[in-house]
Parts: sequence; structure tokens; C-alpha cells
Amino acid sequence: MAQGKFLTFEGGEGAGKTTQAKMLAGALEKAGIETLLTREPGGTFGAEAIRDLVLSGTSDRWSGMTELLLMYAARIDHVEKLIKPALDRGVWVISDRFADSSMAYQGYARGLGRDRVKAVHESVMGGFEPDLTILFDMDAVLAQKRVETRGEDLTRFDAESLDFHKALRAAFLEIAGDNPDRIVTVDADGSRGNVHNAILFALTKAHPDLAGKLGA
Repeated sequence: MAQGKFLTFEGGEGAGKTTQAKMLAGALEKAGIETLLTREPGGTFGAEAIRDLVLSGTSDRWSGMTELLLMYAARIDHVEKLIKPALDRGVWVISDRFADSSMAYQGYARGLGRDRVKAVHESVMGGFEPDLTILFDMDAVLAQKRVETRGEDLTRFDAESLDFHKALRAAFLEIAGDNPDRIVTVDADGSRGNVHNAILFALTKAHPDLAGKLGA
């Protein structure tokens, strides 16, 4: 049985990752590819419990390092109990966020620095990386407006300042620039259909055998 592929969606708050992840999962399933849709932090019972700790409360509830360690505690449970077993079964896994978010949020926006986050990542993940990452890029002001109007309770990260969200955007773009073979950036400030098509194009470019199946 062929190994499944691990796809991750990254970007700031309000960029539309969750909606697009569902759309891509539907397209892959329609093409006959068994697909698992998950998220970070979360995806397993233990990781979802950590998610509640990380996302709730005031913005200053946790230090940057505490956030980072909580995220990686959730991530290793997620990878070992859900992602790797699914990939071994030949399932394609789409995760709404993964390790690039830790680098952007805690490494850059929280000021821990790239080296400290990279050291934790390498120690915990042992070389495990996504096959392809889609970065949803959007103006921070527009993204904040989306968050405010989507009718959901704000998380600790949603409630951060505009400067924080601008720093996040710059961080993600720098991370993408450092990883051009893995990360494809799409303009998230477009219609759902256009963004979806851009994702399909990126996926079929990486996996040309999918072109006929996905209609891209």
C-alpha cells in the first residue's frame, strides 16, 4: 500500500484555512483518495484538551515558551496517535495548522527566536515534516475584520493586537521564503472558488498524476 501524503494549511487568523481544508478534503474524496481532516492544536483526545488550555483565557495567560511546549505536547500526541497511523494506511491527511504555526506564533511573534523553536521541533519531531504546505496570505487588517464578523468567540490569539497579526504575516512569508520546495503561498483575499483552484493547481503541480482526477 502506498504511503499517504501529509498536507498542511498555514496562515494567520481569519484567512479561511478551515473552509478550504474541508473543500480540498471533499475534492480528494471525490477523486477516490481516502482523506483525513484534522487540526492543530487538536486532533486527538489529549491534544484537544491541550487546545482548550492554549486558546482560552487572557492573551497573557501563558508565556511564549509555555505556549510552545504545550503546542508540542499536543503535536506529538497528534502525530503519533493519528497522523502517522493514517499515513501508513495510505490515507492523505490534511491538517489545519502544523509546526510552521509554532515558528510563526512563538518563534517570531512571541519573540522566542528561530533557534529555540527549531531545537524543540527537531527534538520532538525527529525529522517528520509535511509533504506540502499551503500558506494562506492575507492583509492583517482584512483578516482581523473577518475574525470579528464570523460570529465565534475570540481565542487568545484572535484577540491579540494588530501589530501581533502583522508580525505573524511577515513571519509566515519569511518561513515560506526559507522553504520554497515545501510551501506554496496563495492569495487568501479572493473568492472561495479562486482560492480552491489555486490550491488544486499547487497540489497537481506537486503530484501530476492527480491532474485528471481533480480536474485541475
